Amino acid sequence: MNHPARYWHPLDDGRIQCDLCPRDCRLHAGQRGACFVRMREGDAMVLTTYGRSSGFCIDPIEKKPLNHFYPGSSVFSFGTAGCNLACKFCQNWDISKSRDMDRLMDAASPDEIAATAAAHGCTSVAFTYNDPVIFAEYAIDVAAACHARDIRTVAVTAGYISPSARQDFFSCMDAANVDLKAFTDDFYQKLCGARLQPVLDTLSWLHHETSVWVEITTLLIPGHNDSDHEITALSRWIHDELGAEVPLHFTAFHPDFKLDDLPPTPPATLQRARRIAQEAGLRHVYTGNVHDRDGGTTHCTACGKALIVRDWYQILDYALTEHGSCPDCGTPLAGRFGHFHPPFGARRIPVAIHRT
Repeated sequence: MNHPARYWHPLDDGRIQCDLCPRDCRLHAGQRGACFVRMREGDAMVLTTYGRSSGFCIDPIEKKPLNHFYPGSSVFSFGTAGCNLACKFCQNWDISKSRDMDRLMDAASPDEIAATAAAHGCTSVAFTYNDPVIFAEYAIDVAAACHARDIRTVAVTAGYISPSARQDFFSCMDAANVDLKAFTDDFYQKLCGARLQPVLDTLSWLHHETSVWVEITTLLIPGHNDSDHEITALSRWIHDELGAEVPLHFTAFHPDFKLDDLPPTPPATLQRARRIAQEAGLRHVYTGNVHDRDGGTTHCTACGKALIVRDWYQILDYALTEHGSCPDCGTPLAGRFGHFHPPFGARRIPVAIHRT
């Protein structure tokens, strides 16, 4: 299953350096990077999870979460194992932190994934559950197979990727939801084993240099990143650097992994964060992982009409025109839209690969 990896170079001291993400892992023979899935084999680097997945499901696109990217559509979702961050609050830790390659029971080629997504009528394929940056070569090949079948692609990512790799990776993506986990370097270092600035650099680059549709998610953890001051700073940065139209999702933390001693995020915290972000000028701010119809509803930025009414992942009402405009005043809604079919709904459906 080992596949030749890109994004590395040899060092003068005999080691090789991975250039995929800001960790710059330097490896002796047989060593693996911090993500665990990129390994030195001989004098080269290989990806150990190419063609292997932790499972396949069909989800509503709102679960990614993406609220302005073909709302109501279904997305074929899969991930592999490993991660290049070390988040103590990871809610997919059994996948992203796994060092047991035997967990990856579902093998699939890029064309098999695209064919299965097409057979189930999915609008898009999402690279999710663990960060697709670390399986970039696999994701890029799957994306090419999807685009050949007119299937769109979505990256659900922490955005922790080096400039040398991000052009190749994101050039294959139609949309991305980027986890902006907090707005302090202290949080990133202590709770994620990473740094904030590379994530901000990725977001800025995506907005200014690509046509990728971007939405942002921040998981609010009580006592760690939920202060008025930090939420204000985060919201103002998004407004000033990325613009008022970028959707921002504040989602609820549930105790898990190494932070299982904390309480869940109260709904009032999400609602407070939403108000702060709106006061900072952001026009599309959502609450997630809770039942909050107001916090899930998309409004026209001109006349205020409720265009898409949601409760959690369920679309209750949809009023956009086919071209994504308000039917009352004609103002376009930022995002990617098309003909609205009956919504897929809130369910998740495990699926098996169609073998070719």
